Amino acid sequence: MTTRHTVKLTANFEHNLEEVEIFLQETDAAQSFDALLSELTDTVIPNLERFPDMGRSFLARPARSVEASNGIARLTRQLDTIAEGSELREYVMTHYLLLYAQIRETVYLLSIRHHRQLSFDLKSHWPA
Repeated sequence: MTTRHTVKLTANFEHNLEEVEIFLQETDAAQSFDALLSELTDTVIPNLERFPDMGRSFLARPARSVEASNGIARLTRQLDTIAEGSELREYVMTHYLLLYAQIRETVYLLSIRHHRQLSFDLKSHWPA
């Protein structure tokens, strides 16, 4: 029998959800937010309760700079301080990227972003 994990939302995740909602309203896709909430409650959270390892390892990415390598080492030490064997993972959804931590029997949803929120806003760098 598979052990069911507890899934908890962090304050940062809740804040990200608010930002996603605002982003979707600004792009005239407000109805998409309801679809996101349904996908989280009907699919993502139940999947993570049963299969917390399903997301790809965030820290297994190759470090392409000294800064990234140092950051990965620091995050690994911090996770091991919390609980040995803790992991940071990514859950790739159709339109969203979700970051979560697996610590013992609990999955903490840390961050979520719409894929289009991950791009650079170059227009803001030039005056109108």
